[in-house]
Amino acid sequence: MENTKDLTEHSSRSERKRRDSFGMFDGYDSCSEDTSSSSSSEESEEEVAPLPSNLPIIKNNGQVYTYPDGKSGMATCEMCGMVGVRDAFYSKTKRFCSVSCSRSYSSNSKKASILARLQGKPPTKKAKVLQKQPLVAKLAAYAQYQATLQNQAKTKAAVSMEGFSWGNYINSNSFIAAPVTCFKHAPMGTCWGDISENVRVEVPNTDCSLPTKVFWIAGIVKLAGYNALLRYEGFENDPGLDFWCNVCGSDIHPVGWCAASGKPLVPPRTIQHKYTNWKAFLVKRLTGAKTLPPDFSQKVSESMQYPFKPCMRVEVVDKRHLCRTRVAVVESVIGGRLRLVYEESEDRTDDFWCHMHSPLIHHIGWSRSIGHRFKRSDITKKQDGHFDTPPHLFAKVKEVDQSGEWFKEGMKLEAIDPLNLSTICVATIRKVLADGFLMIGIDGSEAADGSDWFCYHATSPSIFPVGFCEINMIELTPPRGYTKLPFKWFDYLRETGSIAAPVKLFNKDVPNHGFRVGMKLEAVDLMEPRLICVATVTRIIHRLLRIHFDGWEEEYDQWVDCESPDLYPVGWCQLTGYQLQPPASQSSRESQSGSSKQKKKAKSQQYKGHKKMTTLQLKEELIDGEDYNFLQGASDQESNGSANFYIKQEP
Repeated sequence: MENTKDLTEHSSRSERKRRDSFGMFDGYDSCSEDTSSSSSSEESEEEVAPLPSNLPIIKNNGQVYTYPDGKSGMATCEMCGMVGVRDAFYSKTKRFCSVSCSRSYSSNSKKASILARLQGKPPTKKAKVLQKQPLVAKLAAYAQYQATLQNQAKTKAAVSMEGFSWGNYINSNSFIAAPVTCFKHAPMGTCWGDISENVRVEVPNTDCSLPTKVFWIAGIVKLAGYNALLRYEGFENDPGLDFWCNVCGSDIHPVGWCAASGKPLVPPRTIQHKYTNWKAFLVKRLTGAKTLPPDFSQKVSESMQYPFKPCMRVEVVDKRHLCRTRVAVVESVIGGRLRLVYEESEDRTDDFWCHMHSPLIHHIGWSRSIGHRFKRSDITKKQDGHFDTPPHLFAKVKEVDQSGEWFKEGMKLEAIDPLNLSTICVATIRKVLADGFLMIGIDGSEAADGSDWFCYHATSPSIFPVGFCEINMIELTPPRGYTKLPFKWFDYLRETGSIAAPVKLFNKDVPNHGFRVGMKLEAVDLMEPRLICVATVTRIIHRLLRIHFDGWEEEYDQWVDCESPDLYPVGWCQLTGYQLQPPASQSSRESQSGSSKQKKKAKSQQYKGHKKMTTLQLKEELIDGEDYNFLQGASDQESNGSANFYIKQEP
C-alpha cells in the first residue's frame, strides 16, 4: 500500500509538473532560493485564467515549448510523456505529440514506456530521441552563429569609443532610431518581422547570487535598431534594472529556449520576495504575449553569411582618378563590407572600403564591356589563390532602353558632387557609355583631361533633372567663377548654348523607405569610407536623405539615397564587430579643423574626425599625388513612387 501511495503521489507531482504551462520551469525549483513556491503551486495554478487561443505555437519535431492554448487545454503524449497544446497534437483524439509516437504506441515497448514514465524513470530510447532532436538543432544553430560573431570580431581589433553607449545616448536625449526594416541590405533587414515593444525573451539573469549562469524572462521596453531596452518580468513600472541588449546577440533567446536547453529560470533577487508562486505569475504575464520566432537565431546566422570571400578579384573605381577603374582583391569581409586592396599594392596598404552591393565595384571585364576607362595592372598574371568574382554576385542595375530618346553628351543636369557630398551642383554629361552608364563632370571645376569625371548609371538616385533643387528648396551650387547670381537655369542654358536632359529619363521611383527626420543610425563617412559614425537623418526629400554626423557642423553633412548600402541600423557595428566612431567632441573638432588646412595624406592620418576639404584643396592634393575619396552611389532597386517633385523645364 505504501508503495502504491508513493507511486500515486509521485505521479501526481509529475502531472503537476507537466501542467507547467510554458514547459520551462523544470530547472527552477532546484535553483530557487524560495522553496515556498512549490508548496503552493497547486493552489495557485487553479487561479490562472484561461489562455487565449490565437497565440503562435513554437514547435519542433512535434514538441511544443511555449504558448499553451487554455481553450483547448493541455495534453500529455501517451507514448513519450511530452506535455503540450492539445490542438497541436496528432490524431483526432490528441493522444500523441507526433506521428512517430502514434505509430510506436502499439509496439512492444508501449507498456514499458508508460510504466517508466509513471515511475519517474528515464524515458524510453524512442522518447529520448524525440526530445533531443530540437535541442540539438537549436544548439547547432547557436554554435554556428556564435562562431560567426567570433570570427568577424577577430578581423577588427577592439578600439575604445571613449565610453560611448548607444543606450545611454538614446535614453538621455529621448532619441528615436531608424527601424531595422529601413535597411534591406543589413542582417535581418528583410525578415525582422513583428519584433516590437512588449515582445518577451529569455536572457541571462544578472541580479542573482547563484554560482551558475541562470536566466529570466524580460520584455522589450524600447527598440533602437538592433538594440532593445529590456526589463525583467516582475519589475512592473520600475526601471531600476533595465538594460540594453542587442536582439541579434547570442545571449537573447525566444521564450521556451531554457526548457529546450535545460537551463534554469530564476527570478531576480531584488524582486524574489514579491511572489510565492512565480510559475503562476509567469503564466498570467505571458498569456497573449509574443516572443521571438523559434528559428530567429538561425535566420540571424543565415543573414550574416556573405558570398564575397577573400582573394576574390573585382574592378573598383580608382580613388586617385575618378574616371577609371582598377583591379582590386578582397582582403577581408566584415558585415558585408569589403576591404579591397589594389592589386599593384606591394605592401597591401593601398586599400578602399565599400559594401558588397556598392555600385562602385564590378566583375572583371565590366569596364571593357561598357567602354569605361580602365587602368591596366602591371601584374601580368593572377597571384596564387586569387580568382575572379562571379558576375552574378554584384548588384544589378535596372535595364534601360537607349534606342529611343536618350541622354546625350553636353546635356545639363544636377548631381551630387562626389568631392563635396553636402552639395548638389550644376553638371554636364561628358560621355554616354553602354548599358545606361554616364560619365558626368561638375561644371566650373573639371580637370582638362577629364580625370575627375565620375560614372553614374542613368537610374542612379544621385543625379537629378534641371530644376530639382529649386522645387525642393535645396541650395544648388553654381559653377565656380559664375558671377550672375542668383543662379538661373534658363539664363545659364542660353549662355552656354546647352539643353537640359529630359525629365522623363531620370529615376522617379520613391520607395516607402520608413525613414523620418530625427532618426538615429550608423552611417559611413563617404569621404573616409573605412569609418562608420553615429549619425542623424536631418532632412528627407522623397528618397534623398540628408545625413548629419553627430558632433560635427552641418557643412560636413552628406546627401545619401534611402537605399544606400552605406547606412546601417543602430547596433550594426556591435553585431558585426566593426568599430563605431562616436560623436565628435568640441576639442576634437577644433583640432581637426586646424589640421585639415594642411596638406597631408588623408589615408595615413590617424582619424580624429571628418577631414572635410574643398574641391580646390582636393585638386591641389591631386597635383601633389595625394589620395581622395568620393561618393558611393545608392542602390538602383525599383520601387513604386511619385514623380511630382520635378519642375517643368523652361522653354
